[in-house]
Amino acid sequence: MNERAVLITGAGQRLGAATATRLMDEGYYVFVHVRSSIEQATALVQAAAERNGRACGEVVVADLTVDHAVDGLISTVSDHDLVKGAGLFGLVHNASFYSQSNFEETPLETYRSLARLHMDAPYALTQGLLSALERAGGSVVAVVDTSWGRAWGGLAHYTSTKAGLRQLMLNLAGELAGRVRVNCLAPGAIMAADWEADHFASVLEKVPLGRSGKADDIAAGIAFLLTHPTLSGHVLHVDGGWSIHEQ
Repeated sequence: MNERAVLITGAGQRLGAATATRLMDEGYYVFVHVRSSIEQATALVQAAAERNGRACGEVVVADLTVDHAVDGLISTVSDHDLVKGAGLFGLVHNASFYSQSNFEETPLETYRSLARLHMDAPYALTQGLLSALERAGGSVVAVVDTSWGRAWGGLAHYTSTKAGLRQLMLNLAGELAGRVRVNCLAPGAIMAADWEADHFASVLEKVPLGRSGKADDIAAGIAFLLTHPTLSGHVLHVDGGWSIHEQ
């Protein structure tokens, strides 16, 4: 197990950090990608090493909205001795930026930045690391969104680019079938942003389980998708039944 390397983007905080922690504790070597949360990610990796008595991973820094930075991240992972020897077991597209703003007031550059983060970077990373994934019999998991097919006020820039990521992954599941498995995980009400407390509470009223999930629930789902040998082209909804609720 400790020869299995996984790259998780946006892994310094929140859901990414929970996933990195789980995988490191399960014996994986995790590339913990961050853009600015370097201190948090460093503490995460150090704590895992102390708990497990071994090197569990390392922090890799890149701005995924910048092409040359994405290329540099691909090179850093590909050139790592573990990846050169055993390949890359998992690639988790988790990096995201979540904010609310009215369509009329949202600059085009904000939309383009999210498109680069949610679609361009996952496209380039999957393409650039494909041979390493194949060598390890690895797979790709993208964290998408339960907003698919729904309209959310003030989130056109976010939900549309997340939908693009979902479609990219499903398409790659077909195109790369037999080479690399590709799946998605769609979190429901897990961790509310400060600005959406009221909306979060209203969503919970409609969740069949009647409660929010935890970051560990998302981490468990990602670990499951990474290791299940048959699943590909699947969107796993970790949402307490929210996806079956009629809007």
